[in-house]
Amino acid sequence: DEGDIALHAMRIPGTSLTQAVEMQTLLEARLREFPEVALVFSKLGTAEVATDPMPPNVADTFIIMKPRKDWPNKKKTKAQLVREMETVAMTIPGNRYEFTQPIQMRFNELIAGVRSDLAVKIYGDDLDTLVSLASEIESVLATIPGAADVRTEQATGLPMLTVTPNRDRLKYYGLDVASVQQVLRTSVGGETVSYVFEGDRRFELVVRLPESLRSDLSILKRLPIRLPKENDREVRGDADSLGVAYQPAETIPLSEVADIKYIFVTANVRGRDLGGFVSEVQDAVQNRVQIPAGYWLDYGGTFEQLISATKRFSIVVPLTLLMIFVLLFMVFSSAKDAALVFTGVPLALTGGVAALALRDLPLSISAAVGFIALSGVAVLNGVVMLSFIRDLRAKGIALEQAVFEGAIIRLRPVLMTALVASLGFVPMAFNVGTGAEVQRPLATVVIGGIISSTLLTLLVLPVLYRMVYRK
Repeated sequence: DEGDIALHAMRIPGTSLTQAVEMQTLLEARLREFPEVALVFSKLGTAEVATDPMPPNVADTFIIMKPRKDWPNKKKTKAQLVREMETVAMTIPGNRYEFTQPIQMRFNELIAGVRSDLAVKIYGDDLDTLVSLASEIESVLATIPGAADVRTEQATGLPMLTVTPNRDRLKYYGLDVASVQQVLRTSVGGETVSYVFEGDRRFELVVRLPESLRSDLSILKRLPIRLPKENDREVRGDADSLGVAYQPAETIPLSEVADIKYIFVTANVRGRDLGGFVSEVQDAVQNRVQIPAGYWLDYGGTFEQLISATKRFSIVVPLTLLMIFVLLFMVFSSAKDAALVFTGVPLALTGGVAALALRDLPLSISAAVGFIALSGVAVLNGVVMLSFIRDLRAKGIALEQAVFEGAIIRLRPVLMTALVASLGFVPMAFNVGTGAEVQRPLATVVIGGIISSTLLTLLVLPVLYRMVYRK
């Protein structure tokens, strides 16, 4: 939780700049009415330095929040505030919205090229088929619990064209990106070739394709790109080396040197875990959407970070548990005693899982970190008790009496260790401020795990020790 909110406002393609500014001004006025909001500012359209180019019908709205101590209702969560803002924003007609955070939005763009938590990318050749599939998938996503801001990338009716050059193909034909850009700029955008004078007035004479051709994607794919004559011999030589029959041609179609763009459906996730949401989306899309041959799907967004983090934990967790067992073996010089104390780890994990279930929290990455920390604390209680029982037996006290006295006399040190570790996490477990979504699962796991570990260590560990060492 970054504290602030980024609201992506989208209008109908072709909305004039004047109309977009009026709608944006009304939206900002409605958002400023919330007492938790400090200020609202927006970025609309494309600046002179086009680091983030957008059409006039799209605006990034940044909502800067007041410190939580200045909120009228300090117990209100940010999720509740976003839901209230969404309700108010939807009363303004002609808009669609995505609620996210400023830094999160930029990182999502860098990671997956989209601003949302999840993107279902659809690849294929025919734009109409892609749009139809995207509409079906959007309908499916909207029915999944926890889905918010579900929308399909605007792919029809947009007054712009995106072409991604294939640099390998360009090199093969002896072309460069500039030559393709020149043809597109002249054909679609228009190129000034001369001037027409009428008295004192001067008009540019612009050459471009007629509107009926400029808006037809199939025509633009066949747009001729002229080959350089001086590279004809090099192209022929490359074809010979590749075993390809070379046919001299003065032009090639645009689709020969430009990749086909994909379309995607995006969604944000609220009120549930991202991993479970994506898994349900994948199952629903697979069962309810028929993907034609030659088309395929890919899932991206914040979900990709979850996958990479999960892979790292599959290495870190076993390594951590192995190190704990090695340290226990070094302390007791006995694999049997080390294994007895190590039983505190699963005993603690049960309490951590139960605590998450009671608070209806998902098994997130921060919760996994809590389980790692819990493993060390849980083992500490076992070391305190088992060391004392071993000392009593070394003094010649019988097994039954040593186990009984060890459990009774070590009760206070074990409880003190558990209370210090668990009470320190209580403020984190009930935090609702910035960083709460990271702190709550971690603290919940530690508190629940220590409670179960303490109770089970006091009751189960002495019994296990007696069973193992009884003749």
